[in-house]
This record gives sequence, C-alpha cells and structure tokens, in this order.
Amino acid sequence: MEFRPTRDLLREWQHEAFRLEVRDSYGVPGESEPLQRFLNDEPFDLREWFRDWSELIGELGERGVTVSRVRVVTVPHTDYHRWLLTLAELNTEAGEIIRYLPRHTAGEVPPDDFWLLDDERVGFTLADQDGRAVGGVAVTTDPRIVAYSREVRKRLWPLATPYAEYVR
Repeated sequence: MEFRPTRDLLREWQHEAFRLEVRDSYGVPGESEPLQRFLNDEPFDLREWFRDWSELIGELGERGVTVSRVRVVTVPHTDYHRWLLTLAELNTEAGEIIRYLPRHTAGEVPPDDFWLLDDERVGFTLADQDGRAVGGVAVTTDPRIVAYSREVRKRLWPLATPYAEYVR
C-alpha cells in the first residue's frame, strides 16, 4: 500500500474518480471554523474557503475527468451533514456529481470511505484513532479491493438520489 497526499493523488486522475462517504461526521481540521460558524448561524465566505477545491475540480473537468460521489447519510441528518448539504451546491457548481443515499435504504455499506480512481486504484482516507482525518490517503491496486469497490459503486449509485432532487 502506498501513502499519498490527497491533492497529489487527485491530480493524477485520467478519466474518473468516484468517492464513497459513509461517516456521519469528519474531524477535518480545516473545516472546524466554517462548520462552527454554520452551526452558530454566523456569516462565513464559503465560496472563498472552497476556492482551492473548486479550482481543482475545474482543472480535472477541463481534462475530461468525471468526479462523482455518493454520500450515505443517517436521517435525520447530523449537524455535519446539514452543513455538507450547503457545501454540495458548491461541489456541483465546480463540476462534481453528488448523490445522497439514506443509510436505512442503502443495505450493507463498507465501514470506510474510499476513492475509486480510474477503476484501477482505491484510496482510503487516513484517520487517527478518534476518527479525525489526518490528511492523505492509503492507495492500493489490489485487484480484489478494486473489484469490491467497483461493485459497491455499481450497487449504490442507482439507489442514491441526485443532489438537486435530494434537497427539494
């Protein structure tokens, strides 16, 4: 298994990147302030905060790379996922295709998030013992893990609701 900084890995995509998210919250240090401001109903320039990701997704789109994700969510939503729903508009504006799947309708889901990259590699988000993201991903090309990840995407994608429909 290879360990990579997330942004370096993202720039290597050639055709497609699929993200599965299964956790109800994430302890990403860079998200603490905007999340807290959202919860306190305080102003925060999310568009400016989101700019780096938006530009990266735009670059990938210009190269013809498709970026999609399924978020498996508990209903009612956690505070974190309520916040992510507000961010999803920025994700889709940047070019991502996002779908939502209520956990109670998803059936069995993997315990860990992953990126499936060009149907050839799988990257698992690294976290500490408390579940906080520590940056980077562990990447594997193990054919069994890649095949499993493809099957998960194939099963969950049609069950999930596109973002625009989900928020209606």
